[in-house]
Amino acid sequence: MPPKEPPRRRVPGPARTGNAPRPRPTGRPAPPRRRAGARPANRIRLGNPRPRLRLVSLGLTLVMLVFVVRLLQVQAVDARAYAAKAEKSRYLSHTLDAERGEITDRSGIALADSVDAYDITADPLMFTPDSTRVPDAPEQAAALLAPILGVDTGDLIKKLKTPKSRYAVLARRQTPQVWNQIKDLKSVLASKASKANQGVPADRARSSVLSGVFQEASSKRVYPNGDLAAGILGYVNAAGHGAGGVESMLDKQLSGEDGQVTFAQSGGHRVPTATSREKPAVPGSDIELTIDRDIQWAAQQAITDQVQKSKADRGYVVVQDTRTGEVLAMANAPGFDPNDLSEANAADMGNAALQDAYEPGSTAKIMSMAAVLEEGAATPLTHVVVPNRLHRGDRLFKDDIDHPTWHLTLNGVLAKSSNIGTILATGQLGPTQPKANQVLYSYLHKFGIGRPTGLDYPGETQGILAQPQDWSTSQQFTIPFGQGLSLNAMQAASVYSTIANGGVRIEPTLIRGAKGPDGRFTPAPAPKKTRVVSERTAKTVATMLESVVGNEEGTGTKARIPGYRVAGKTGTANRVDPELGRYKGYTASFAGFAPSDDPRITVYCAIQNPTKGSYFGGQICGPIYKKVMEFALKTLQVAPTGTAPARLPVTF
Repeated sequence: MPPKEPPRRRVPGPARTGNAPRPRPTGRPAPPRRRAGARPANRIRLGNPRPRLRLVSLGLTLVMLVFVVRLLQVQAVDARAYAAKAEKSRYLSHTLDAERGEITDRSGIALADSVDAYDITADPLMFTPDSTRVPDAPEQAAALLAPILGVDTGDLIKKLKTPKSRYAVLARRQTPQVWNQIKDLKSVLASKASKANQGVPADRARSSVLSGVFQEASSKRVYPNGDLAAGILGYVNAAGHGAGGVESMLDKQLSGEDGQVTFAQSGGHRVPTATSREKPAVPGSDIELTIDRDIQWAAQQAITDQVQKSKADRGYVVVQDTRTGEVLAMANAPGFDPNDLSEANAADMGNAALQDAYEPGSTAKIMSMAAVLEEGAATPLTHVVVPNRLHRGDRLFKDDIDHPTWHLTLNGVLAKSSNIGTILATGQLGPTQPKANQVLYSYLHKFGIGRPTGLDYPGETQGILAQPQDWSTSQQFTIPFGQGLSLNAMQAASVYSTIANGGVRIEPTLIRGAKGPDGRFTPAPAPKKTRVVSERTAKTVATMLESVVGNEEGTGTKARIPGYRVAGKTGTANRVDPELGRYKGYTASFAGFAPSDDPRITVYCAIQNPTKGSYFGGQICGPIYKKVMEFALKTLQVAPTGTAPARLPVTF
């Protein structure tokens, strides 16, 4: 193999000077010369970037302009609207319920009060699948809460599924025990959810189905004495407003004025560090009634026992202070317990003593006697011949028993409760029967028949007393002895209080006054007073009423009270059946006052449709009058009578 030649060393050439062309290496051809103005072949030429930059700049400028305009709109033009939306989303407003005023008896003993309670609320947003990771969270929560709250499961599901809502009331005014049950259940479910979520990513963790249930402080109406005076007090509805009785009559005063609180919230909870606005609630006024709790209890026990014993439809007792017109008791039987309206009979939830209109019967005869005496048509000793039957108009009238012709005094007519004798006596009020009717009507109206009692009680009836020109042929002769007109028990009691008060009618009162949130007591306005008959006539009628009770021939001997002079009158009336619209059964009653020589208390009793045993007023209502009157006299510490009764003759 021939030896390799050593590499040829490159020898630098001589330096160039001036514009001399550079010599080319040997063996390489010279490139062709370019003609002037000719383009080089296959050469890439870059475009001008300025138009593109201008376009991009314009686009960015437009985008920024849109942002600036929107920013100005949000922060300047529509700032308030967006701030309000943000506040609405962040802040919650709740009503602060005012504490309802207390209702007490005349001694300050609570008859209706309010205790701490809770409104059970929920945040529906916290029951959605996204929040709980449980597809049927509302259904599960409703199934757990329904038995505790005592509400329908379906209603709870609807509330928990309320769209776009952060607040729902599930149940109002629940006891602390109910909330404690829910709170304990929430703790158990939260513990189970915590264990189940161990090792699970936070975005997939499940929450308790009751995590969105909360409570708000509220109050609950309670009646410490159960059914005592329930007819007077009434009750409150689910919204906490009066729905009957004094609760309804004075609802505005009792309710006070609700307040409002607005606060920041997060996840259904109040943010303690955030600002809040609060308008405090103004508590309601406390109402003091004229009722005496103990006398009310005695009256209610007595009428309840007799209504059950007589198997009657209902009964009522009214006790009134004759000097002031204050109602000391107003009892109804059967009654109801306002603490548990679910067990109450709707027909028993009113105040029948004021809302029932019925024909009073013979207890109304004292108005006829007062008219006769005031008009000077007769005296207590006037002779009245009473046949067994009396034909007037289109009817043949009789007394409650068959009898031979009686020779009675006017006092005897009242003592023996003769219908015929009363018709004969009132016939002397005018030269003609129409004139006599006009006179009798004027006295009945002044006694308060056919017009409101003055209590302004909701649902009260004013009774029925037709104008005298509208009296039928039979009414002309039945109205004098208490048939053909109607009244309520309070009106009947007021008639006897008017006689006991010397002939002056004082409008009945049930409210003594109110104590406002500032603690100041404001007495109720003084009742209206009207003179009906003279003091002399009133005293004469009172003496005649003593014969009904004290005389052996009287019909009210069962109402006697040892140590006291008693004035009273029995009543046994045909009763209009409210369902049939015709007479069926009886209304038994007794009314009177004591001590008759210095009257302090009026008691009126009526029993509707007694079906077992006696139905005569003197037999079943006389004993009730005695029980209640004795109790009231002792409670008010009324001294026994110190004078002997007058003995007016019954016959001649």
